[in-house]
Amino acid sequence: MKLTILIASLLGVFLTPTLANDSVTLTNDGNDGSTVHQTVNINNENNVANIDTNNGWNSWNSVWDFNSGFAAVRPFAKKTCFVHKMNRKVVPNLQELARLTKQNKDKKGPAVPPPRSLQYTVTETRANNVAQFGKPVEALCRGVPTYYAQEMQGAGFFSLESCLDADLLWILRISFCGGIIF
Repeated sequence: MKLTILIASLLGVFLTPTLANDSVTLTNDGNDGSTVHQTVNINNENNVANIDTNNGWNSWNSVWDFNSGFAAVRPFAKKTCFVHKMNRKVVPNLQELARLTKQNKDKKGPAVPPPRSLQYTVTETRANNVAQFGKPVEALCRGVPTYYAQEMQGAGFFSLESCLDADLLWILRISFCGGIIF
């Protein structure tokens, strides 16, 4: 079972760039001297974006399914998945995402605006049927405990709970907070 999940994950990571309409890979120096690699793959045909962040123990994958309106983040260290409804007022559409990722990589165009921010509270209730969130989310979250995350409306970013950050380049800051995180 674990081998099947590993093979499916690796196939997804390696095949995604060949199926994508747009693919941008960036390497950044982290605040602690580490190197962070982030790849954004956009499949316009299926209305899906895949974001892979390789940062050692803090690595994570995310999928944004614009057809279902759901997104998921799978932090590798936690062996869990967090599913949330995409806030389309904040999350860039696929065309804007492609433009912003290329612009940020090439450092061309107008000055980059500060990233938009979203904060979610992860519920302690596990999702029983991951398929309800769409095939891309199901593929990412299959085989690991999956929890629903709810956006905190109008909340400040000060929290007494532990949070996991899943930032997308310099475009979007996403925090998942709650007791289930750590």
